[in-house]
This record gives sequence, structure tokens and C-alpha cells, in this order.
Amino acid sequence: MTTTEHRPADDAVASSIRVLMVCSSGGHLAQLMTLKPWWSQRDVCWVTFPTEDGKSLLAGQRAVYAYHPTTRNLKNLLRNSLLAVRVLRRERPDVIVTTGAGVALPFFVLGKLARIPTVYIEVFDRIDHPTLTARLCRPFTSRMLVQWEEQQRLYSGSAVVGRLL
Repeated sequence: MTTTEHRPADDAVASSIRVLMVCSSGGHLAQLMTLKPWWSQRDVCWVTFPTEDGKSLLAGQRAVYAYHPTTRNLKNLLRNSLLAVRVLRRERPDVIVTTGAGVALPFFVLGKLARIPTVYIEVFDRIDHPTLTARLCRPFTSRMLVQWEEQQRLYSGSAVVGRLL
């Protein structure tokens, strides 16, 4: 059997992996939605904002709604940190994946403390300089993925996954 052939056992392994997808609504969520062929085969829980697009894109999915705005809002940072504690305890994810933005930080910090692998996918529209959230999450990131080769110079050790949008 070659490595490209499908094996039924792969389905069982994939479906047993618990993934926590954390992102802001809008473009951040849209980029993670393009990974549906990957995440649809897994046990996924989403954390995003209760916006119209967040609710409509995640209809039928298990979703937890975070507090926003997150930019320069210490009250919501604290509220989202407490939310992260509750969600991580309840969901017990095997991996946390994000495209940002601010809502990801408490989940990455607490995920790192709980020894949960974290994957940060830098957004496609930031080629020249890193996003603030990527800079803040980087110390807590197990694997950094970028969408452009040019972004690799910003993040040593990152891997290019190509454009998601």
C-alpha cells in the first residue's frame, strides 16, 4: 500500500482528534473555513464572536461565542481568559488552531500551560510585517504556518501552507 492510498483506520484516528478552532469572525473565520476538508473529519469546537457571519458560517457546528471587542479591552481579555479555562476543561482539545486575532491569545497562553499543541496560521494579507496577535501568540505557538513564502522571513521555523483564500 502506498502512502497516498486511503486506509479506513485513518478515518478512525482523524475523527478521534479533538480540535479547537479559535478566531475572530470575518476574514479570520473565512480562512479557517477553507480548511473544511481537514477539520470536517475531526471532532471540532469553534470559538469566535457572535456576529452574523460567525453564526451563519458555523450553523450546525459546535460553537462557543467569545466576548468582543478584544482590541485594547482588558475587561474582555479577562472574560475571554475565563472562557478559555472553561472551554479547555470541557473540550480537552488535542490541538488549538487559529488565524487570529486577539481572541486567540488567552487560548494559546492557557493551551501552552496545559501542554496542548498550538498552530498559528498567519493571515494572508500581512506579507510585510507580522500581525500583533501573531507577535503576542508566538511564544505560545507550537507550529507557525504562513501563507506566503515572503512571510517566512518574519517567522523563523515557519512552514508555508499556501493561500487559504
